[in-house]
Amino acid sequence: MKLTDLLRPNLIAVNVHVKDWQEAVRESGRLLVEDQAVEPRFVDAMIEVVKEFGPYIVLAPGFAMPHAKAEAGCLKTSMSLITLKEPVEFGNPENDPVYVVAALTAKDHNEHIGALSQLADVLSNDTVVDELVAANSVEEILAIVNSYSEEN
Repeated sequence: MKLTDLLRPNLIAVNVHVKDWQEAVRESGRLLVEDQAVEPRFVDAMIEVVKEFGPYIVLAPGFAMPHAKAEAGCLKTSMSLITLKEPVEFGNPENDPVYVVAALTAKDHNEHIGALSQLADVLSNDTVVDELVAANSVEEILAIVNSYSEEN
């Protein structure tokens, strides 16, 4: 499964206004609920993961990837991506503040590995978060993700 299989236009929102990290996770989760990729309880589970284990989900400067176990209400493997109008702090001193939140849900341990590998390649470019934040449309976000995932 490729990154572009998971990240479809209806799962992307740009310049989203949130007041804190929990609302950022909820907004990224809302897109997954609307896509019928997860049950609403999955969104709560993503927040509980951060409360329990800390902000390890802030994987790169400005980028967070909330997730939860499949048993928490995953219906299909998918990913949403939102860019934030104003960044929020998750409590990760190395990588805060967060501007981009990509929520991941996976039905099993293997189906999403190819997409995650592509995402890691995308994030290895130091300018990609800035480019995503500067994007003003879903089409621009997809073009950026596609251009970086095709390079590798």
